[in-house]
Amino acid sequence: MGGFRKFLLRGNIVELAVAVIVGATFSGLVQALVADLITPLIGAVTGGRQPNFASYSFTINGSQFKYGDFLNHLLTFLIIAAVVYWLVVTPMSRLISRFEGDKAATTKQCPECLSDIPVEARRCASCTAELVPESEKPT
Repeated sequence: MGGFRKFLLRGNIVELAVAVIVGATFSGLVQALVADLITPLIGAVTGGRQPNFASYSFTINGSQFKYGDFLNHLLTFLIIAAVVYWLVVTPMSRLISRFEGDKAATTKQCPECLSDIPVEARRCASCTAELVPESEKPT
C-alpha cells in the first residue's frame, strides 16, 4: 500500500490529473463557444432560418442524418487543435530548437560523397575518402 501511495503522490501524476481536469474544462468551454456563438453566427451569415447547426439534418428512407451536430463537433475540434498548436506545440518547438542550437555539432559532411560522418572521423565510412579531423586542421 505504501508503494501505491508513493506512486500517487509523485509530482507527475498530480500534474497529469490537473492537466486532464483543465483540458476537460477547456473542451467544455470551447464546445459552448462553438454551439452558442460561432455556429449561430455562421447560420445567420449564410441565411439559414435555424439559429444553430445542431438542428440541421436530412432524412433518407426513414433514417435521419444529423450533419449539423457533426459540424458543431468538427468546429470544436478545429478550435481546440488550433489552440493546442499555437499555445503548446509552437512554444515547445521554439524552446527545443533554442536548446539544440547550443549543442556543438557532432557530425559533418564528407567532402567527397556528402554523407554525414562523425566530426573526428579520419575516413568516410561510405566512400572511404581520407579526412583530416577538425582538431588536427591548421588554424
